[in-house]
Amino acid sequence: MKRFPIGGAEAGGPRLLVIAGPCVIEGAAMCLEVASHLKAACAARGVPFVFKASVRKANRSSVRGFEGLADGEALAILKQVKAQLGVPVITDVHEEREVGPAAEVADALQIPAFLSRQTGLLQAAARRGRAVNVKKGQFLAPDDMARVVEKLSAAGCEKILLTERGTTFGYHDLVVDMRGLVVMRELGWPTVFDATHSLQRPGGEESGGERRFAFPLMRAAVACGVDGLFFETHPDPARARSDAATQLPLEQAEALLDEALRVREALGARAHA
Repeated sequence: MKRFPIGGAEAGGPRLLVIAGPCVIEGAAMCLEVASHLKAACAARGVPFVFKASVRKANRSSVRGFEGLADGEALAILKQVKAQLGVPVITDVHEEREVGPAAEVADALQIPAFLSRQTGLLQAAARRGRAVNVKKGQFLAPDDMARVVEKLSAAGCEKILLTERGTTFGYHDLVVDMRGLVVMRELGWPTVFDATHSLQRPGGEESGGERRFAFPLMRAAVACGVDGLFFETHPDPARARSDAATQLPLEQAEALLDEALRVREALGARAHA
């Protein structure tokens, strides 16, 4: 398994990488609150932490969905979180023109699932020298991620993360095939499980979801040997401006981490063999 740094965090190492934060940047105070809480929780458990928050949401279900703050404002907040708290940060990019500005701030760039086959976007992100986390498209088989890895590697990327976030199952539903975690990990790059987007029920005016499955799916994924855990969390999910149905209450972050680490500890060396 390849190992590499993301700022001060390590991916692919013996410790479970945690990528977490709110779905989208709503304001500086909320981001600082969430990042501070998660930084402390991860430090207390000895696990590496990368703060995640989207600068922009480009694939809203409805034209009335919140897409983000004004141009530049969200990136400035992400830069503030990084500087003030000393944590590495990751954010989404949706178009090639977004890659440069995001890479000036972020330690890692994230390719959303719907865009995981966009060759130009993948290669633009790869050329920036940052870690690149690709969410597996809901429409892709796990072994299709080999072509994603090939595109990134051909453009010079040496830090690749592959993230499972559920597969389309009929209309308005997702399922997680745990076999896919094993298949993607066999590609040799750290594999991450997205414990909150996997809960979504896409479609309609606003994507729904079933938060109650976050813990059991997370336990299963950790038992399969994933290298990292991704989840979105908010101080008050009911008031979140994006993904309100699936973001975890911030107060549950410690419980999620504790359960993940208990499963990993129970498996011993097999958890990351």
